[in-house]
Amino acid sequence: MLCRFNVFGRIIAVERVGEAWTAYLVGNEGKRRPAGLAIPSDLAPAELSQYLYDIYHESATPTNGDVFEIPSAQNR
Repeated sequence: MLCRFNVFGRIIAVERVGEAWTAYLVGNEGKRRPAGLAIPSDLAPAELSQYLYDIYHESATPTNGDVFEIPSAQNR
């Protein structure tokens, strides 16, 4: 399972691998690098947006003040 989020203007991909979540920063070219973010393994997918908001809320700006999931091409 791979989810992408706009986190106050920054794109973060969160992937479930086995029992663990792994987070990546996504660059403009689509390349991913580890985000260095620990996400509790028992966190439900529906809770990821709120978790990312809680962790990164200090990065909010007047023009980028929210966290939201980016719909995948499969859901369109």
